[in-house]
Amino acid sequence: MKRLSLLLALTATPAMAAVGPFVSLANTDFIVLLAFLLFVGVLVYLKVPGLLAGKLDERALGIRGELNEAKALREEAQTILASYERKQREVAEQSERIIAHARQEAELAAEQAKEDLKASMARRVQAAEDQIGSAQAKVVREVRDQAVQVAVAAARGVIAKQMTAAAGNKLVDDAIASVETKLH
Repeated sequence: MKRLSLLLALTATPAMAAVGPFVSLANTDFIVLLAFLLFVGVLVYLKVPGLLAGKLDERALGIRGELNEAKALREEAQTILASYERKQREVAEQSERIIAHARQEAELAAEQAKEDLKASMARRVQAAEDQIGSAQAKVVREVRDQAVQVAVAAARGVIAKQMTAAAGNKLVDDAIASVETKLH
């Protein structure tokens, strides 16, 4: 197959289309053809195509290795990305739970504060009512004491006007007798 392709390559050259004797050292096309064939022969003798193929194979292996390494790195990156996305979802869920818990605690604290405020207001109202009741009782006592003093003063005035010495002596004697009967 290689020989056939080489033969066809040589026959399809423009040198074959030239007029005149082709195989002549005066024909530049023939000289170029000989130089080219000599050059290709030297390359084949020195095994340059094998070296080039080997270098290309090495390069292909290197590229294949780099591709495999890139695939491995990509898979590792995808694994890490999936891990971070999972962690992000977990953190988001945890933050939602924390927020819900904080709201619940805030609502409970608000309810407790309302109840404490109601109890405090009830205590203050009760204390105010107790103070009002105490002040009212004090005022009633003061009014009663004042009324008693006024009544005693009025009675003293009336008794002093109506009392004679004989009536006073009789009251003193009655009081002494009453005391003697109660003591004995």
